[in-house]
Amino acid sequence: MSRKTWDTLIQNALVFDGTGDKPREMDIAIKGGRVAAKGMFLPRSMAAEVIDGKGKWLMPGLLDIHTHLDLEVDLEPGLPEVVRHGTTTVLVGNCSLGTCFGSQLEGDQDPIVDCFTRVENIPKSVLRKCVQAVDWQTTGEYMDHFSNIPLGPNVGVFVPHSMLRVEVMGLEQSISREPTEAELQRMEGLLSEAMDQGYLGMSTDGLPFHYLSNDPHTDKRIPTQFASFGELKRLLKVVRGRDRVWQTTPILEHRIKAFLYFMLTSGRLFGKTLKTSALSAVEFVLAPKAVKGFLGFASLMNSKLFKGNIHFQALGTSFRIWSDGIVSPLYEELDSTCQLIAKEYDDREGRLALLNDPAFVEQFRKDWRHGRDDKGLASIRTKIGLPDNLVPRDLFRMHFDGAPVPEWEGETLQQVFDRLLRFQRGQADEARSEAEREAFEKFPRPTSDDADFMLHMMREYDKGFRYWVDVANVGNRATLDLLLHKSTMPGFNDSGAHITNMAFFDANLMSLKLAQKQSLDTVARMVKRLTREPAEFFGLDVGTLELGDQADIVMIDPEALRNWDDASNRKLIYRELFEHEQMVSRSDGVVTHTFINGELAWQDGEFGEVLGKRTLGRALRAA
Repeated sequence: MSRKTWDTLIQNALVFDGTGDKPREMDIAIKGGRVAAKGMFLPRSMAAEVIDGKGKWLMPGLLDIHTHLDLEVDLEPGLPEVVRHGTTTVLVGNCSLGTCFGSQLEGDQDPIVDCFTRVENIPKSVLRKCVQAVDWQTTGEYMDHFSNIPLGPNVGVFVPHSMLRVEVMGLEQSISREPTEAELQRMEGLLSEAMDQGYLGMSTDGLPFHYLSNDPHTDKRIPTQFASFGELKRLLKVVRGRDRVWQTTPILEHRIKAFLYFMLTSGRLFGKTLKTSALSAVEFVLAPKAVKGFLGFASLMNSKLFKGNIHFQALGTSFRIWSDGIVSPLYEELDSTCQLIAKEYDDREGRLALLNDPAFVEQFRKDWRHGRDDKGLASIRTKIGLPDNLVPRDLFRMHFDGAPVPEWEGETLQQVFDRLLRFQRGQADEARSEAEREAFEKFPRPTSDDADFMLHMMREYDKGFRYWVDVANVGNRATLDLLLHKSTMPGFNDSGAHITNMAFFDANLMSLKLAQKQSLDTVARMVKRLTREPAEFFGLDVGTLELGDQADIVMIDPEALRNWDDASNRKLIYRELFEHEQMVSRSDGVVTHTFINGELAWQDGEFGEVLGKRTLGRALRAA
């Protein structure tokens, strides 16, 4: 048998090459993990395997620029929940958190568990399994270890600022004092060394509800938030000098301060432009116009006047979050519910004690009603779209998806609350079953408002009632415009985080679906936004289909994409890997093929034989 010139030939697909140009029907040949030939009517006889791409879209593998898969990648290197959605490159080390300095264990302190548990809503039992898999000590060893595991997608890495502080100062000191000059110099040295090793840049975080999880630090925020402007300026000078990227989140509680920090992108003010990737460009339910302020600021910073380069990460779908009782990233924003979440995951008695404490109840009622009554400045700010809190507390926005009473399933909490009030006013027939009547009888009489309703639900059911709420991008009214805005970049997906609360592994596909509704030209623009644009911004040699490029390729069935609905295809499954449940996305039928380095990782609803058994992707080193 004669030796074939190509390993694989894909024929007759409609090719979106990532440049934004109109798609063209053509053939693509792969050899040795590289794009070997492109054109019309390439001979079938030269290929060991031929795939008919007729009626399918072919494009470069998609990038996910905001993940927290640092933890999962060492337990299941193939990252199957990523690959099935056509993503072939992921960026880790976001939001100041990561594992590139090793386990960083110190006495009874476990910084990875302490930082990730509440910030990314990952149970400690899962995180401890991740820490046990760590067998490196330095940033260099971390980058090198990817070639020794059966990696699926390519991985790019940020130096996480919280962990950098812990590495130099120790966890206790990193949240209690400023670094000394010697410590600052060591941080600069470690960061510079990591830049030499190909790290993408540095990540920081400013969100006010990101707390540590281990005693005695449950009232302390993660280490990056204790850094001064001067410290960040010095460290980012290292990043700026290498033309790398600063990934960050806004300081929400001090909005003027947030914009001051974002001005670090300016080359006019600081000598050289600092590429900045910030959260986030979404249309919040309670502050729908806030995104215009962020994007207006970005346009100003990116103008010739300031010579900046900042974009805000956009989510390609509705921002839907599930809650188990009060356990959810949503409720870290309120002081009272934050105290409940700080309790250990299985500490029902601890939560119940708080819920029965009169001082706590008073604080909860104040937090729950803040900005929602018909009086006071807080309510006025809410009405004009400038609320003090972004967490929705309106029962009509909350939909049961795991109700303790069968009749409640699929209803809003408001529907149940309204029926309860009528029941308590003497309309006994409002209870539609014996189970509902028994549930209603247990509520306090009278249940005066929705704060009383939520207090009883938490006392009675703890985490045993589950519901979802759309926090932003409701109905995707503005999502496509945000995805295509010149000052945004798609990718606020948080893949691998909040494992029981949300799953946006499929957000790239939803971005393509929204574009598809408009035109093929818009799809071409969106493919560029999901491939070549982020690759160029972060300095990565992926995201294109040029001859000689690594053959990271995705094929999509456009009819399946047109008929698929992302919101109804998220589910909670038990993963043996974690010995825990996880929210996942399903888009089976939409992505027909995923190639990584020329190897089939996903085909027609099945994972390729090589995924998780052979190294496919690589550690991407920024250039």
